[in-house]
Amino acid sequence: MLYAEVLRLCYAACREFTSVNVCSKALRERRKLLLYGECVRDEHPGVFREFSEGRVALAVCLEREHMNIVGFKLAGLLARLELEELVVLTVDGSPHCVQLHFVAEEAERVSGKEVPRRHFVIEGGRAIEIEPEYVKIARYLSRVKRLAERINTRAENR
Repeated sequence: MLYAEVLRLCYAACREFTSVNVCSKALRERRKLLLYGECVRDEHPGVFREFSEGRVALAVCLEREHMNIVGFKLAGLLARLELEELVVLTVDGSPHCVQLHFVAEEAERVSGKEVPRRHFVIEGGRAIEIEPEYVKIARYLSRVKRLAERINTRAENR
């Protein structure tokens, strides 16, 4: 019996987003989706366990899969299901993982549905929430530059 439970937990924790049906039974029943950078599960198992509780946890690796494939699938999911929550969890600083946050923002726009969306990055072993508007700003390097210049100007004027 213990072996069966271990297998069930491993299967539930190791599913890849691109190989799960967008209208799967688990998604229809729970309506809470955690999209996480695949390395999170191994590098930060405690944070992963905490965030996967009560959610359908699906892994994405944007080193292996193109963001357009993930985004198209996510937009299709959002168009078909009424999610109560979409949570994106990645490590901070990865040029691949940051794309998952951008994909979630874009898929919401493409699907035409507003979904309660939360973004988290793991830094120093803990999850830090990033507001959706900051994810949008991060897509535009010119905006990031202007914000950084304002901060530097204020610091110089002190």
